[in-house]
Amino acid sequence: MGKTQGKSSQSAPSGITPLLEPLVPLQRLLEHFDNQGVIIGGIAASLLGKPRFTAGIDGVILLSVDDLPELIDAASEQGIEPRIADAEAFAQKHRVLLLQHQASGTNIDISLGILPFETEIASRSQTLNVGGLNLRLPTPEDLIILKAVAHRPQDLMDIQAIAASQPDLDIGRIQFWVEQFGDALEIPELWEKISQLL
Repeated sequence: MGKTQGKSSQSAPSGITPLLEPLVPLQRLLEHFDNQGVIIGGIAASLLGKPRFTAGIDGVILLSVDDLPELIDAASEQGIEPRIADAEAFAQKHRVLLLQHQASGTNIDISLGILPFETEIASRSQTLNVGGLNLRLPTPEDLIILKAVAHRPQDLMDIQAIAASQPDLDIGRIQFWVEQFGDALEIPELWEKISQLL
């Protein structure tokens, strides 16, 4: 695959250590696919915003459903196994592979990225050093956009925390994509709602 993408490493905020053990094999899994993916969800929000508890880990990798056997095998080599019997069939239908890190029991959900925005997330990704481990993360702007699309109460709190921790956000990029997703999801008021949090 292609060369590693993204920006240079930066230091993580102090006090971020939860779920570090399963993040090691997950980062190795991302590296197996040439870092064509990122860690998202609560872990990313904790690292780029305000530390908070999260029970599982989420990631996105730019892969086709045809690549699922390779993804499952590569994950298994890192001690990450499917957590449901028909995980591959479920992933083919829903584009999310449900896994579990065996040593810690931590659930890991890997989305198969295909949208232009997901491709941009990977190409714009950055590395963040956490306890000596370089983790592949989205930019703060791209994580805010992902959180805006989900727009659950916790996502909205995460957006506020990220905005408070990241003073130099590219608001124009956030607005463009939130408006695009708002139109696609038939939520025309989405950007107005999100802009108030920034």
